[in-house]
Amino acid sequence: MEVEETGETRSSWYDGSSGETHTVLCDHAGKKRKQDPAPEPVIRIIEDEEEEEEGEMMPGHMKDSEEPSNKRVKPVLKSNSLTGVITPVKTPALKRIGQSISRSISFRTDARPLPPAPLRNRTKASSFPRRRNSQCWSDTVESHDLTAKEIKRQEVIYELTQGEKQLIEDLSLVKKVYYEPMLKLDIMTESELGQIFGTLDSLIPLHEDLLDRLERLRGSEKTVGEVGPTLLNWFPCLGAYVTYCCNQVGAKALLDQKKHEKRVEHFLRLCQESSFSRKLDLWNFLDLPRSRLVKYPLLLKEIQKCTPPEHPDEDTIPEALDMIHAIVAEVNKKTGEAECQFYRRGLIYLEESQRLSEIQQSRFLYCHGELKNNKGQRLHVFLFELALVLTRPGEDRDLGQVFHVYRQPLRNALINLEEIPDGEAAGGGTFRGAFTGGNDKVKNCFRVSSRGRSKVNPYCLQANDSFSKQQWITCLRQAIVQSRDRTAQTSQSQLPLPPDPALCHIADLSLSSDTDMADHSTC
Repeated sequence: MEVEETGETRSSWYDGSSGETHTVLCDHAGKKRKQDPAPEPVIRIIEDEEEEEEGEMMPGHMKDSEEPSNKRVKPVLKSNSLTGVITPVKTPALKRIGQSISRSISFRTDARPLPPAPLRNRTKASSFPRRRNSQCWSDTVESHDLTAKEIKRQEVIYELTQGEKQLIEDLSLVKKVYYEPMLKLDIMTESELGQIFGTLDSLIPLHEDLLDRLERLRGSEKTVGEVGPTLLNWFPCLGAYVTYCCNQVGAKALLDQKKHEKRVEHFLRLCQESSFSRKLDLWNFLDLPRSRLVKYPLLLKEIQKCTPPEHPDEDTIPEALDMIHAIVAEVNKKTGEAECQFYRRGLIYLEESQRLSEIQQSRFLYCHGELKNNKGQRLHVFLFELALVLTRPGEDRDLGQVFHVYRQPLRNALINLEEIPDGEAAGGGTFRGAFTGGNDKVKNCFRVSSRGRSKVNPYCLQANDSFSKQQWITCLRQAIVQSRDRTAQTSQSQLPLPPDPALCHIADLSLSSDTDMADHSTC
């Protein structure tokens, strides 16, 4: 193998099966590049099978003096071909699970020679992600005489079925690869695993039931006629998701805390690097049921679009769509309440005056996250339903992560919100250079204060970017309006009720009214 040092990498290898030589031009990150017509210096890696000697490695300084920049490199794996040069793909956490995640191969181009290293006697097992089957419904049938709209309908139903099958596989994998080994190896206690995995085990038979129902709907021509009644009968089973999703808030916090332990971190890292994980970590797997739940309305909308008039599903699909929307809304509501209760328990008050009744009365969180104050200190800010609370994150041996309340919380109904335009001069030393970086300019900042008789000083806060700033401002405005409306309604409900107009004449009656009424009755 010969190496010519340059700014780019050209990988050449010989394919013994086809008798051809292949060349790939790569940059320092291992990415393929188009070959330019102009000649450029490159690193050429040529593998000569006859030059390989087992157990040997020739360093670069033993090359001929005529070519001092060349190095002799021994490949890590003994092979006749160099294959699998794949560009890295960055995948979001909840992106489609069927998409494979590639792993990059980089080449070292340092000027100094590489030290000799012994060859490995056995080939390392492949760590490339296992690919998911991306087969469509059209690939499963040889011929059909369906319209384009009906084909699209069958494709969506097939995607619904395959999604159930993949979810069952992933949940079963989580139980077999994560839960059982960690319990057996005593990496976590049974109680801790129960808190992290929750009721995940009960979701597997639930989705197996739907998969069985959907597969029985496929006829001899592998088409599905009516799917609405099946979904209407099965959707009520998704009530089990309330318990699972409500548990996820505490599960995520406990998992993050346990990751600081060396044994847990080592085990989870080995699992993530294995091919079966597809580069997903444990939390990605635990969050799959929730992401699957919110996908049902999208799939049903597509089925509804592709359902022709006078089809049996014309009435049942809208009914099923309304049902799944109601279920998702209920799960979101209960999850929000559980999240609010979880973070309320983690608040540590430094003064008794900080314990606002509005914090305990709040039922949900609008948002929470990291912001900086005018001193550059990082704060974790919670916008509850009725109060805004600034905290400093901390750790507790028994409670795990806690949040020490910073300064005085603000009641949402009394908040004044002021957006600070980007580039505005920081006057009067308000920001103390923390926001400005010495440029006397501010970015992504806003100010909150309390109106009325409250003596709370204004809080100047800075978001990480413009998008985060707009999210905070939107949530604050919504919280302020709804809190004021609620306060107004409460005030009106405490006012005395006006008298009934039909009974007003009773106050005008005198003691002689009975006589008057008797006189009128005799007339």
